[in-house]
Amino acid sequence: MAFSFGSYRRALTRYDSVTAYALLGIIAGISSGAAVIAFEHGIDQIALLWGVGNRGEDYETLSTLNRFLLPVLGGLVLGITFSFLRPEDREVGIVHVISRLHSNYGMLPWRNAVVQFFGGVVALATGQSGGREGPGVHLGSAINSIIGQRLALPNNSLRVLIACGSAGGIAAAFNTPLAGVIFAMEVIIAEYTVAGFMPVMLSAVAASALSQQLGGGSEIFDMSSVQLNTLWEIPYIALLGFVSGCVVAMLIRISTISAGFGQWPVVVRFTLAGAITGALGVAIPETLGMGYDTLGNVMYGQIALGALLLIAGAKIFATAISVGVGMPVGLIGPTLLIGACVGGFFGQLGHTLYPGIATDPTLYVTIGMAAAMGATFGAPLAACLAVIELTQSTSVAMPALLAIILANLTNLSVFKQRSAHRSVIRQLRRQLPDDPLNQLLHRTDVNAVIDGSVVVIAESVKPSVSATLALQVPNWCLVSREGDDLFLVNGKDLMSWLEETPVTETDEAPVRNITESSLRRWTIAVVPEQATLRQVLDILKARTVEAVCVYTRGSRGERRLRGIVTRDRIERFTLDHLNA
Repeated sequence: MAFSFGSYRRALTRYDSVTAYALLGIIAGISSGAAVIAFEHGIDQIALLWGVGNRGEDYETLSTLNRFLLPVLGGLVLGITFSFLRPEDREVGIVHVISRLHSNYGMLPWRNAVVQFFGGVVALATGQSGGREGPGVHLGSAINSIIGQRLALPNNSLRVLIACGSAGGIAAAFNTPLAGVIFAMEVIIAEYTVAGFMPVMLSAVAASALSQQLGGGSEIFDMSSVQLNTLWEIPYIALLGFVSGCVVAMLIRISTISAGFGQWPVVVRFTLAGAITGALGVAIPETLGMGYDTLGNVMYGQIALGALLLIAGAKIFATAISVGVGMPVGLIGPTLLIGACVGGFFGQLGHTLYPGIATDPTLYVTIGMAAAMGATFGAPLAACLAVIELTQSTSVAMPALLAIILANLTNLSVFKQRSAHRSVIRQLRRQLPDDPLNQLLHRTDVNAVIDGSVVVIAESVKPSVSATLALQVPNWCLVSREGDDLFLVNGKDLMSWLEETPVTETDEAPVRNITESSLRRWTIAVVPEQATLRQVLDILKARTVEAVCVYTRGSRGERRLRGIVTRDRIERFTLDHLNA
């Protein structure tokens, strides 16, 4: 079994090992789906403690005082708890996943996942304005990354595991496997490859199947009869896209302004966010919680024209402030509700003013949802597919894509803003290089360029060692002293030196050793065999060394040298593949 698992682990070092990654995708989908279902169940059960039913959505039944106190006390409890955590342990959500994917080679810490799970449960069960999908992405990604780390899988496979976990988290929370796949590829890893798609698709299928079997995920709205009535609606839909872009820009701007108060004590920030949410909840109860029950009411035209604008405005402020101050809640669900309210307003207004053209207000609700989500996350395809899967209607695709593009252009070009997570990452001054070179380096295992022609020798060379080396000259010789690696020397250079200065052995000690030679010494660092080429280059730069020694662990835990990697070998590899 150990040999079989070792073979499987070695297969994962090759990014094009379709069968190995397919199995990984299924496992990732089940684990991420289970994590999201447990998260949802936790929200439901905690919310029931204070009488909020309907899966933690029925805040409208609470008294006016309780609608204010619940989010305030929830924010206070979260603030006190978070004040005992280190700042790096408080980071959660999609921004955390993307940052760790690029800066820590896909190694997500378990502490942040625990904070996300319990913090998210408390936040959403106490009526904070947010969604469960962002936490679902984090939880799905984290549990799979942790599994990969515990099994010592190659770091390039952690990248795939995170994509699988993200897709599984979205698929389980929304029952939208296609949108989950595209969201993972479009937002999380920002890369499209055939080899990468297969495990992510399997993960989304497995997570969605598990969620449907156990009664998780969002409600699916059957809007299959919704369709564009006439092409004369196109200008009106374009206007909806523009307005949706303005609304999203406001959401992102308020969120980034709120994030600017990050130096305030966390208990003050969270309590203030809870107080703002509670105050808005007193006047507009639909502000509280995730808002999926309100989304259904908007979808079926059960909310009046003026109320739609009030709900959208309250949800924008409450959600943007909660997310901005760092509460462990998501943004996808509220974004859909905000877009639905804006679209519902346009639909009802158009139906009233021009009933012969805007015949179906529900069409505009779905288009508004897609436009808001697409512009908020910079994910046009994921947003379009999410709406198609949620409404069971493919006829909304064409007008939805138009509105999504216009909303994105409005946010990017008119307001000069990036997507929500990119804006936060930029504010944190973090670099996310996603060019083709870095993508290649992140997904390529170190074994792809390793030079296995290396032997370990002592600094003092005996005649027997010299004779052995002469039989087959290695490319590299790793010079060590009492088990500590000192430096590398070129094998041919070493043999030339030995031939010029013969080593003789006396009763006391060898006459000459390598440290007394004028041979060029290559400085070294050590990396595990799980490393990616990006990790190797970062180590070469950070430690100002010229080569790395790749080690693995034997069956008894002993270190075994696999080979040597130099910057030159990495550069030749990247040039060959980028020019192919």
